[in-house]
Amino acid sequence: MSDRTDAARRARGIDPRGPRFAAGITALLLLVDVFLGLTTPIGATVAARAAEPAFVLLVIIWALFLWGVLSPRTAPWGALYRAVIQPRLSPPTELEDPRPPRFAQGVGLFVVSIGLVLHLAGVAWALPIAAAAAFVAAFLNAAFGLCLGCQLYLVLQRAGLIGRARDLPA
Repeated sequence: MSDRTDAARRARGIDPRGPRFAAGITALLLLVDVFLGLTTPIGATVAARAAEPAFVLLVIIWALFLWGVLSPRTAPWGALYRAVIQPRLSPPTELEDPRPPRFAQGVGLFVVSIGLVLHLAGVAWALPIAAAAAFVAAFLNAAFGLCLGCQLYLVLQRAGLIGRARDLPA
């Protein structure tokens, strides 16, 4: 694919089913992490807390969120969707602006980061609460198409705090 075709594709928008697919996988991983976080006793030392399965899984999820922010086109769940799922579906009826889903990845990254830092600091319920908050957002996106991070992006955009208004072609 040429740079020009890729740029034209980005200007048009993205298939909204891709972020929903990614949110479904992310929600599943976060749900596992919530249960791991609730059943794992908190270690006394920072090294013990960092070695807990719930912490390790949340670090992996954190890395996936970071990947989604830095390079959404190469993020694993999006690439899996485009390679395996999307070819089997009819073309999307509408495309969406890629900026709100990318911002939503950043919100997930922030929430998970807070949970990781507080867990290492010894805050007992920080990890499962952060994972649960991120799970709720991912589940709402996957199940109902309600992207909380995208809605936050639009509110901040309307307030003039981020982004520029841009009309996407129909």
